[in-house]
Amino acid sequence: MEDCYNGIQSSYKRIDKFDNTITQKISEHYLEIIKLLGEDPSREGLVKTPVRIAKAMQYLLQGYDEDPEAIIRKAIFKEDYRQMVIVKDIEIFSLCEHHMLPFIGKAHVAYIPNGYITGLSKIARVVDAFARRLQVQERLTTQIKDCIQNTLNPLGVAVVIEAQHLCMQMRGVQKQHSITTTSDFTGAFEKRQATRDEFIKLISH
Repeated sequence: MEDCYNGIQSSYKRIDKFDNTITQKISEHYLEIIKLLGEDPSREGLVKTPVRIAKAMQYLLQGYDEDPEAIIRKAIFKEDYRQMVIVKDIEIFSLCEHHMLPFIGKAHVAYIPNGYITGLSKIARVVDAFARRLQVQERLTTQIKDCIQNTLNPLGVAVVIEAQHLCMQMRGVQKQHSITTTSDFTGAFEKRQATRDEFIKLISH
């Protein structure tokens, strides 16, 4: 049945693309985890929780099924443009590999074309492909940079990520307002201070 709101049918349709075997195996482990934590997995609110978690994990970690370099190669266009291209404020949702708790933030990505450009949405998709894995922010930053450098061979690539880590906010030092910033550069961004400064200025607005 389609969802309705004020008598108007919604166009939203739920589409599940989960591997049933993997879902079953993961849910069995989470059922045991719930028991070990002292809860009753048979009570109403928890009966379907192991399956929900199994599906959520497959969704959150779907980046393992993506080839980031292939994403860019599908949309490479010859273009005589040699100024900075910036895609900023790309939302990031990832899981820290140390505690499997989320870190959430935004990525700013720039490159200077060297005869070729790519579709702007491909940059965001590359960020997602790497973010939807068990990650650390430092590696994520470098992976995005390397992917764009390897596929487009631009004159330079710059990546800055700003994120809040729930492993710091919910546990451990419990610093709720801390933000972690990482950056990585190649080519003109690495060699020319003026180019790097222009990038930092543009993403700061």
